[in-house]
Amino acid sequence: MELWTAFTIGLFGSFHCVGMCGPIAMALPGSGAGMAAELTRKGIYNLGRILTYSLLGGVVGGAGRAVSLAGLQRPLSVFLGMLIIAGAFLPVISSAGIQRIKPVQRFFDWLRQKLKQQMSRRGNSTMLVTGILNGLLPCGFVYVGLASSLTTESVIGGMSYMALFGLGTFPAMMLMAMAPNLISLRLRRRINHVLPWLAVALGGYLVFRGLAMGGV
Repeated sequence: MELWTAFTIGLFGSFHCVGMCGPIAMALPGSGAGMAAELTRKGIYNLGRILTYSLLGGVVGGAGRAVSLAGLQRPLSVFLGMLIIAGAFLPVISSAGIQRIKPVQRFFDWLRQKLKQQMSRRGNSTMLVTGILNGLLPCGFVYVGLASSLTTESVIGGMSYMALFGLGTFPAMMLMAMAPNLISLRLRRRINHVLPWLAVALGGYLVFRGLAMGGV
């Protein structure tokens, strides 16, 4: 999977993700030490998110390597593409649908409780831990990125893909943390209307990629 798609998915998907992560970013406790200190703290928070995405990408990329060795990368690419396309419009297999699975729901409840505990603390280490936990929150576009990183078929490839995805989310998340009024609700709604079609385009590419390999 071409690496440029990772940054693109992160950049456009971040306007959807601010609905989940934006309130957390805005609620992070301030240091009261000026703009430079706040930029540093919010930057560390976002670094934590990117670190989580990268580690998840490495795990998924490693799994993709195993799939490749088994000779299943072609049907997998087609399957993932179709799943991404369906997930853009069918709630049952969307991020919200996944959260209704009981074990998954319990995990996310635990995760939100841990995040709530972190919000009462201060310090750069707290910002890093909060970002790391935040990276585990349910997000449809994170799942899209991870599905794409599976096709890199290597641990390093998956980590690189998701690191670029995380960097793509960085501008919007920093803006939400430092100046939330700069990204209006109206703008986010307009972009959200386009996002399903971005997912369809990526899913279509994965289907085409799998079919072009032959043997499906």
